[in-house]
Amino acid sequence: MGHIPSGDTLTLELARFDDALREANEPSPDYDVEKWLYVPNRYSEYRYILGTRGRNPLICVGINPSTAAPDDLDNTLKSVERVAHYNGYDSFIMFNVYAQRATDPDHMEEVCNAELHGENMRAFDYALSLNPSPAVWAAWGTIIEKRDYLPRCVEDMIALGRARGARWYSAGKRSKKGHPHHPLYLRKDSVLEEFDVAQYLKSL
Repeated sequence: MGHIPSGDTLTLELARFDDALREANEPSPDYDVEKWLYVPNRYSEYRYILGTRGRNPLICVGINPSTAAPDDLDNTLKSVERVAHYNGYDSFIMFNVYAQRATDPDHMEEVCNAELHGENMRAFDYALSLNPSPAVWAAWGTIIEKRDYLPRCVEDMIALGRARGARWYSAGKRSKKGHPHHPLYLRKDSVLEEFDVAQYLKSL
């Protein structure tokens, strides 16, 4: 089942990331919080983080969240988990350049909600903090071309990653324009390769 946004996220009362994280660390009747990190911890119009808990997580970055939830991963997230484990990571964190949930990226809002983006960047900084040597897998494919604000969001992520000493990777063949491959159709034994995300953005 897909997700079509109910409207502009400016009409929502957003959960602050810090508050949502606090709730996500409390026991839930819906899933095992010892295994899953799910922020916010309930299905909503946006999602900051979905992943598994571990000592050495791989942060995978897509464009925007779809319908996946703990114990109900979609095929993209199943592929992310397989590739993370193959490359030696004990867990994964699915993060997105923009937090609005939409199965079809064409349904993403036309204008960036600065408040939602700000909270999403707090989420990204938290994800980076979970590993002393954070690894970030750029995995958004050509979808980054859907909205003008998406590359600017990535620029903010690069700055946060630089402060945390993050290393960026891609997996699979890049597109003619240099876009990193989307995870969905990757082989489970795909190897992560270093990715100069800053230089890539300059070419867009």
